[in-house]
Amino acid sequence: MVREKEITRVTLVGSVVNLLLVALKAVAGIAGHSAAMVADAIHSLSDFLTDIVVIVFVGISARPQDEGHDYGHGKFETVATLFIGLALAAAAIGIVVSGATKLAAWLQGEALPSPGRLALWAALASIVAKEILYRYTIFKGRKLNSKALEANAWHHRSDALSSIGAAIGIGGAIFLGDRWTVLDPLASIVVGAMLVKVAWDLLGPCFRELTDSSLPAETEQKMLSVIASVPGVSNPHDLRTRQIGSHVAAEVHILLPPDITLKEAHEVADEVERQFHANFGEESHLIVHMEPNI
Repeated sequence: MVREKEITRVTLVGSVVNLLLVALKAVAGIAGHSAAMVADAIHSLSDFLTDIVVIVFVGISARPQDEGHDYGHGKFETVATLFIGLALAAAAIGIVVSGATKLAAWLQGEALPSPGRLALWAALASIVAKEILYRYTIFKGRKLNSKALEANAWHHRSDALSSIGAAIGIGGAIFLGDRWTVLDPLASIVVGAMLVKVAWDLLGPCFRELTDSSLPAETEQKMLSVIASVPGVSNPHDLRTRQIGSHVAAEVHILLPPDITLKEAHEVADEVERQFHANFGEESHLIVHMEPNI
């Protein structure tokens, strides 16, 4: 439970920052007539909502195994990551559509309002705040081995990138004059495209885990090496693997000498499990099928 409490604490810090940024950006975007800043406010709102998702689902994932979940609740954390990716993708598409609409209006001769300096200052403040939040969250995510926390960290980083794009567009529109107000919606389109890529990178691993895809080949090879290193074990084969939240699960067949007792075979299998847990985490699952080496 210590891990889950730490994840919740980190996420709560992010949610407070995100809520403050939503208010700042919304006011700055509306008062400063900046499409890029309004889009950035929407992005921060999606950050805040996904913080809530992380808190709820990580709490569920911390529950021990029960009659309905023999392998625990680890995949609820993956579901949280999936929601984060989908929320980010939705926000990104909305930003692109909004920017494209304003760009189309400008191409048809419609004058776009010049953004105010308040919007620029809000963008600069957001860059600093979200980059600090990204570094803090990604450090904790890797330390706690939380994919949901790492995904949320990238959501913070994407918001910082969004604010950089907004700052460039807003600054260009302010300092280059009214003829360049189109830079504001252009910046929002570029930012939205960047966020689509980030969302795609988050969703890919989620879909692979939720469809029980095998672990990477190098991880499986390491598993086979660890199992084969146990005295008495030969030819580990038929390895099957999958990811369950923050831990792994596997099944493997091993060959043992045909003349050993059942007690000795059981002791070898126990040692295989101990070595597996030592290398892949105490919460990892391993099923060992023993066969006589004949």
